[in-house]
Amino acid sequence: MIIKNKKAYFNLTIKETVEAGICLVGCEVKSIRNGHITIHESFIRIINNDVYLMNANILPYAQGNRENPPQNRNRKLLLHRKQITKLISQLERDGLQAVPTKLYFKNQRIKVEIGIGSSKKQFDKRASIKDRELKRSLDRSFKHKAL
Repeated sequence: MIIKNKKAYFNLTIKETVEAGICLVGCEVKSIRNGHITIHESFIRIINNDVYLMNANILPYAQGNRENPPQNRNRKLLLHRKQITKLISQLERDGLQAVPTKLYFKNQRIKVEIGIGSSKKQFDKRASIKDRELKRSLDRSFKHKAL
């Protein structure tokens, strides 16, 4: 199961991606397996040389007990020290932004793909919408000609 953040590709020009693990507590893994997570408005923040996933909403597990963790808590991302220093330098020096683009399972573990890029201007967003609409119309016309 893969959860994608389509807004990230619309709002940012993604230049590089990094795979990271995520620290979860209690029944959060079961809740994610059921698809009860949203990462559309979440972002990556660096606090005390640690990388955190902020504002990711994981709903409490329905069959969980009263020990369910809060929905919007900050979750630590697991990266190697070299990856963290590289990420810090990119975010501070180059003025780039980091957002989660995908959340998926890999070898029974939950991984987060972090997209690093710069924000798009309004005219870039309009151009991407125009290209998408053009591609859709071409696909429709080829589909009708094939029939």
